[in-house]
Amino acid sequence: MRFDGNLNVDLNEITMNLVPYPKLHFLASSISPLVMPKDVHLPPRRFDQMFTDAFSKDCQLMKCDPKHNKYLACGLMVRGNAQISDINRNISRLKGELDMIYWNQEGFKVGLCNVPAVNQPYSLLCLANTCCMIDTFEDMRQRFEKLYFKKLYTHHFLQYMESSVFEESMNSMNEIIDEYKELQIAKASKNVPRFIPKY
Repeated sequence: MRFDGNLNVDLNEITMNLVPYPKLHFLASSISPLVMPKDVHLPPRRFDQMFTDAFSKDCQLMKCDPKHNKYLACGLMVRGNAQISDINRNISRLKGELDMIYWNQEGFKVGLCNVPAVNQPYSLLCLANTCCMIDTFEDMRQRFEKLYFKKLYTHHFLQYMESSVFEESMNSMNEIIDEYKELQIAKASKNVPRFIPKY
């Protein structure tokens, strides 16, 4: 977003295009190539391989494996001297490999910045709204319950808020997990409209 590009997108556009439901606004991010500062002189990845890597669990910036979960929408931000035709070719290939939700089969948002990353001809940032967030939130809930039911550290928070806030937060977390689970198993039906936002 710092540099000019042919298809630049701002944060408002990303949110608008990747969040079909207001509560489900959590994006999993990945970067390809994912390099450490000491690795900046590694040979660059092939362009097509870069797109494949962005959807592998090794390039995710959180502990998750999105390839085995349903995608609601996906943003692909390419940096460097890339051609739109090459990006579209890779998106067409990914459509056959990814499990996109039935009402958003064309749910790819593309951004293109002309300035490449340091010592790389091109790089890719992937922002995905995916049901792999279920595992992350369930793990978070489990760790919270261990502490909360033993009342560990709660006295620090109770100086500034009511104890009911803990329960409300837990209920909100459960609702988000349930919504993601419903979407994970969602299938197209002839009697159901293609997209019903929950506002």
